[in-house]
Amino acid sequence: MALALFDLDETLLRGDSASLWLEYLVEQGLAPADMLAREQAMMNLYHQGKMDMHAYMAFTLAPLAGKARTWVDGHCQHFCEQWLLPRLYREGLDRIAWHQRRGDTLVLISASGEHIVAPVARALGMDHCIAIELDMVDGRLTGETCGVLSFRQGKVARLHECFGKACAGSFAYSDSINDLPLLEWAEFPHATNPAKALRELAQARHWPVLEWDKSRLE
Repeated sequence: MALALFDLDETLLRGDSASLWLEYLVEQGLAPADMLAREQAMMNLYHQGKMDMHAYMAFTLAPLAGKARTWVDGHCQHFCEQWLLPRLYREGLDRIAWHQRRGDTLVLISASGEHIVAPVARALGMDHCIAIELDMVDGRLTGETCGVLSFRQGKVARLHECFGKACAGSFAYSDSINDLPLLEWAEFPHATNPAKALRELAQARHWPVLEWDKSRLE
């Protein structure tokens, strides 16, 4: 049974789920508006392959520190339904359905927090969700992360934790050069809606390049 590994942001989703989540928090009055500009500066570093993910997660989790996990999960479910599902690419949903018909094991693997990613994974019928895990004490978020961050080589490390080192027959889909370790790990890598650096590398290596349009999940 092959693995089908899907990145979320800018791959299945038009936009970045973590950035959109912060916009949601600001709109709900749960985070200060001046966080948005600082977060975008950090995201610019991400696109350059220079982001410090620990610093980014500490910054973006600060508004949730001390909040009950049940409270956070309620907001995240609403956010998923109202903000994220309408932004999914139709072609991405079709590709997921193709893998389901094949009997592949579907994995949503993301460098965003699992509080954001897990509701999307459930909505899509994914078998597994790998995302950045959040630290909790007595059912409340501390504002910190725990475990190996599923970012860059960390995605491969988390895959090894879940599935061992076997990758025969596996497919991987991502838009970002930050996911090069993931794409190289898979037997069938697919550069999906790729940014310039990944597009050039994919073309040089003769990897499939997928372009998904702006169709939404109605």
